[in-house]
Amino acid sequence: MLPKIETILYTTGLGAGAPYVFRYALALARQHQAKIVAVHAMEPLSSFGRSLVEQYISHENSVEMHNKARESVRTKIKDRVQELCTSECENAPSCESIVASIHVIEGYPDQVILNLAKECSADMIVMGTQGHSLVDEVLVGSTTRKVLHSADKPVLVVKIPKDYTEE
Repeated sequence: MLPKIETILYTTGLGAGAPYVFRYALALARQHQAKIVAVHAMEPLSSFGRSLVEQYISHENSVEMHNKARESVRTKIKDRVQELCTSECENAPSCESIVASIHVIEGYPDQVILNLAKECSADMIVMGTQGHSLVDEVLVGSTTRKVLHSADKPVLVVKIPKDYTEE
């Protein structure tokens, strides 16, 4: 029996390759009539970083700035997803409804991805990687590596072409 794909977790770091990776998630969702749950993880500011910030501004202002940053990221993701849906689906109204929700969660990226995958009952995780050299593969992509080793669902890793830019 073929596996049923109903929910795809699309992870994004908001880099230049995000649209490239999103297209894979969108193609899979359309093919399987699935929904996409998008997530961006914001690494928490260390206690040392917080103390540095709070030397110059109050705790309340720090929290307010952080909340504004989170909302800005959420808006950016939503705008980017809407732009891609418009361009990739030739203005098909059903396309935007494929993206069921957009999450911006503070935490370590691999844990955010794995926890949300369980929470939303994702059948598949789609994420990108940019590693192009041995150094990149060792130093960059640790989130991808951690998710690959810990996920209990299939993970599609989309390699973003070197020097990729949107036309």
